[in-house]
Amino acid sequence: MKVGISIALGLALIAAGPALAQDKPDDKPAKIETVVPQVRTTQHSGVFGGQKIRYSATIGETILSGTDGTQKAAIVTTAYVKEPRDPSRPVTFLFNGGPGSGSVWLQMGAFGPKRVAIPSDARDDGAPPYPLLDNPDSLLDVTDIVFIDPPGTGFSYLIGKTDPKEFYGVTADAKAVAQVIRRWLNDNGRWASPKFLGGESYGTTRSAAVVNELEGSTFNDVGLNGILLISTVLDFAAGADTPGNELSYITNLPSMAATALYHGKATASSTEQFVEEARQFALGPYAAALLKGQRLAPEERTRIRSELSRFTGLSEAYLDRADLRVTPDRFYKELLRDRGLTIGRLDSRYTGRDYDSAGESPDNDPSFYGIDAGYTAAINTWARGSLGFVTDREYQSIGRLGADWDWRIGGRDANAYLNVTPYLGKALRENSGMRIFVAQGYYDFATPFFAAEYALSRTGIPQDRIEYRYYGAGHMMYVRDEDRVLLSRDIRAFIRSR
Repeated sequence: MKVGISIALGLALIAAGPALAQDKPDDKPAKIETVVPQVRTTQHSGVFGGQKIRYSATIGETILSGTDGTQKAAIVTTAYVKEPRDPSRPVTFLFNGGPGSGSVWLQMGAFGPKRVAIPSDARDDGAPPYPLLDNPDSLLDVTDIVFIDPPGTGFSYLIGKTDPKEFYGVTADAKAVAQVIRRWLNDNGRWASPKFLGGESYGTTRSAAVVNELEGSTFNDVGLNGILLISTVLDFAAGADTPGNELSYITNLPSMAATALYHGKATASSTEQFVEEARQFALGPYAAALLKGQRLAPEERTRIRSELSRFTGLSEAYLDRADLRVTPDRFYKELLRDRGLTIGRLDSRYTGRDYDSAGESPDNDPSFYGIDAGYTAAINTWARGSLGFVTDREYQSIGRLGADWDWRIGGRDANAYLNVTPYLGKALRENSGMRIFVAQGYYDFATPFFAAEYALSRTGIPQDRIEYRYYGAGHMMYVRDEDRVLLSRDIRAFIRSR
């Protein structure tokens, strides 16, 4: 059976009205754009997890159509399937986040059969070339893998005059991804396979929303064996740096402690021990002090300020001026100000040098500009070259869809903050065989590890089927060679233990 993306050409017929040619000789039915989906399959081999594997790589477009048959979007997936094919073998569907990010990061950095070579020690990737290497840490020895680029990411795009509102939103996006997954299962005869779903960053938000579409369906339920949450963001209030919201100061503090220790601004016997101390301080004395607001007694304020300085590496004078509340943006600039350096948001191990050392915020994120060129070059080289995908479209590695995104879920009003964690709780309660794997980097401020712990420990979420793993890097922990190996090992074990 040929692996491929279903070719759906549902073209709506437009009935022309009885216009009189002699009166309106130029009247013609509106022309509708029709896309013939491109599908390319190539054969490869590699060694993954110590096993020699032959696999097919299929990159192709899935066409999503409206109820009237009008083509709406072309979604590009890249599927890596072990040969000969086994319909009972696990299959894992993966995507990145943003919203607006293509699957390049997980595909070319962590789990695809090839990966881009960039420095492992938090240095800038510099100028090209960026070599493509065999990736022994790919998961192909334990699972087939389907990377999905949702609408508006990667090579995927909206067709014709499709209204972006039909796809750009938490629920609309999840419905589209769920439809692509069902189509892939249909076309490849994989309904009997163990199924895993995973994402990174906003991809974890998407994972929760997609689970709700797959397992919450009353007409075509898709059961899952496991969910991979890599750099997790589920409850958006936990990370909202908004005046009056005390929760973000609490959930960011352990990440600040790990970062201060890494850069020599704090002292402890180990990162794990120091982070645990920071957790307990954040949940206890610090949270109590923040909730008291301006009613905080002077002597208690003094104690909190001293401990906060120990954990963050910032001076008590600075913490006093900040009223014991330091936003991540200020922390990036202040921690190493005496060295004339800033630190990264995605990975606070990275350092950068701004135009000057004044001001409150860094000019840019050194942990993003330190890797982005290498990844973009890698996906274009691999997809357009070895996989044979032909297009004049640019690959959208990290698009700007957030401004147009509909963040509402469940019909709630626009003032309600986004929290998709209850979707995961419901899925765990209603599927006793499903488990969740949570991978977090200690040096990640985009999705702090303590915020993920907070979200997943709320009421209604079974705790016995959630597994946490921590790594010595940031948001994309796999950029560090040691952590890529550990992450791959941990996920292999998770999939095998289904």
